[in-house]
Amino acid sequence: MSSITPVAVLDADPPLVRRAPAALKRAMDVALAAPLLALALPVIAVGALAIRLTDGGPAFYSQIRLGRDGRPFRLWKLRTMVRDAERMLARRLMTDDVLKAEWTATCKLAGDPRILPGIGHLLRRYAIDELPQLWNVLRGDLSLVGPRPLPAYHLNALDPGTRVLRRGVRPGLTGLWQVARRDRSLAEMERLDAVYVRSWTPLLDVRLLLRTIVVLSGGRHCL
Repeated sequence: MSSITPVAVLDADPPLVRRAPAALKRAMDVALAAPLLALALPVIAVGALAIRLTDGGPAFYSQIRLGRDGRPFRLWKLRTMVRDAERMLARRLMTDDVLKAEWTATCKLAGDPRILPGIGHLLRRYAIDELPQLWNVLRGDLSLVGPRPLPAYHLNALDPGTRVLRRGVRPGLTGLWQVARRDRSLAEMERLDAVYVRSWTPLLDVRLLLRTIVVLSGGRHCL
């Protein structure tokens, strides 16, 4: 597991666009996601209760993302941010040039001020907040492994060629960029997403799922 980055195959017809590989990948998703969701339900319930006790707000959060062929779907998470997170972000970006530069470069903040104190950091550290997305996998919105589903503002920041490549596949709960990343830049995400789509094999998915478990067991949020 020390090296998980495959050699990119520059193929005009990537494997995941073809019917048989896509069907095999979907069968793997259903076979794994169903028992994983059953095991995760008690953990999700405890996390939801902790959020409610923290600030009294809703335990779950959803956001519209774009899936395969550009179809919109509702992505579900346990809520880890304060209830007025978007307004807080807008205010901070207007007054803090360092945060604004970080957000512009990565669409993320390493020390995000919007995260719920205590429970929010814990849920994110071990990706417990992402467990409801196993339901998205069963519905067919997501695959277990693939390019991360992005908000519109993040997706629009990508190269047009990358957006076209992403449209041909289901986004994933985890992926090559998530487990291999040391570089948080959009350029690196674009590169690794392209490598994954053009080099996909069932074995690669298995290796990335195992690597995700290793990363999360060390308390590093990779999802």
